[in-house]
Amino acid sequence: MNALQMAKTAYASNKAPIRTPRGTEYDAFAHVTHSLSAAAAKGAMGFGQLAEALHRNRQLWTMLAADVAENTNGLPPDLRARIFYLAEFTAQHSRKVLRGAETVDVLVEINTALMRGLRNGAEPA
Repeated sequence: MNALQMAKTAYASNKAPIRTPRGTEYDAFAHVTHSLSAAAAKGAMGFGQLAEALHRNRQLWTMLAADVAENTNGLPPDLRARIFYLAEFTAQHSRKVLRGAETVDVLVEINTALMRGLRNGAEPA
C-alpha cells in the first residue's frame, strides 16, 4: 500500500452511524422483543430460547428500573414511577410465562410501546 492509499484510508469518512443513548435503548429492546416473539412462535420446541429471551428482557428492564430509580434521572417523577412499575410487572409476568400460565404477548406489546416512545423522541430513560 503506497502513501496515497494509506492517506485515503486514514481520512476516509466513517460509515458507522453515531449511536445515541436513545438509539442504543431502542436497539436493545428491538433485539430482545424479536427474540421473545421468535421463541414463542416455536411453541414447546422453543422453550429454551424463550427462557433465554425472558431472562434478557428482565435484565433490560432491571437496568431501566435502576436508571429511573436514581435521583439524577431527568425524567418526570410520574414517568419514572410508571417505568419502574412496568419493570416489576415484566418480572412477575415473565415468571408466569415460564410456568406456562401466560404468553409473551403482553411483554411484546409493552416493549413495542416503549420502543415507539423512544423512536418518537420521548426523553431517554
